[in-house]
Amino acid sequence: MKSPHIPVLLDEVLQSFDDVREGYFVDCTLGYAGHSFEILEKYKHLKHIGIDRDDEALVFSKKRLKTYEERSTLHKGTFSTVLPLLKVTPITAILADFGVSSLQLDKKERGFSFMSETLDMRMDSSASLSASEVVNEYSQDKLEYIFDTYGEIRSYKKLAATIVEQRVTEPIESAKRLSDIAKIVIPSGGKIHHATLMFQAIRIEVNNELGEIEGLLDVIEKKHYENEVVSLITFHSLEDRLVKNRFKKWANACICDPQAMRCVCGKNHALGKVLSRKPIVAKKEELKINPRSRSAKLRSFRFKNDNE
Repeated sequence: MKSPHIPVLLDEVLQSFDDVREGYFVDCTLGYAGHSFEILEKYKHLKHIGIDRDDEALVFSKKRLKTYEERSTLHKGTFSTVLPLLKVTPITAILADFGVSSLQLDKKERGFSFMSETLDMRMDSSASLSASEVVNEYSQDKLEYIFDTYGEIRSYKKLAATIVEQRVTEPIESAKRLSDIAKIVIPSGGKIHHATLMFQAIRIEVNNELGEIEGLLDVIEKKHYENEVVSLITFHSLEDRLVKNRFKKWANACICDPQAMRCVCGKNHALGKVLSRKPIVAKKEELKINPRSRSAKLRSFRFKNDNE
């Protein structure tokens, strides 16, 4: 059963888990099981736990992973809430791919596409907040905040004001109309679609994406296992910054005040090490096959064992 979504940086993800010992591998963003299937195929000593909040993805993945059902368990929910509830041990590998799946983007009824006739963007279709509420009910100040903070849009004030002005005459009910409104403020002609950053900002707000990443990192920091490898794939600077800074914190041996004249903590507080100094990005061959991989960055961290 072939996945409708091409897993990004697949070879690099597999390689990051090459030395993982026997235990449980947790795919925090199961999606359509692209990464999970290949990991189960290659690493026979690993048991698998898949987490996703998308019912459609879970139904598909259950069928796709049927060959490995004795080694695989699926859970519905957000990874920041499901992961701390898992009782299995040891967890030796964790993967999260924070990108929106190709199927979610391509299915116009999900409201992620610029040409969609709906305005939704919920990864969990049963969640209460949708893009429609954000666009039509948020105050201008609140829209300005998400466009500035989550989209890093230069003309965030003008964009928020234009949306508020446009929705007065008629509610904005489609992603297509929202994209057209963005064009009034952000003309076409750049390297990316004029509405990309606006859609990114709204999607992050709807799904609490940055809060989820922070929550995941908090859970891993609080409860991790010897030699556990964590591989995280980000797609924009906000996500990457969270991961990079947290990995840096985990790898820091000295916890003294930066203003201190000399170290007095013993320099033995590192939780492990970052496995690559720079993030791993897609090779030319992958970019030709899957252009959506151009923004993907993979960072991996290995926790030390108790004897180190």
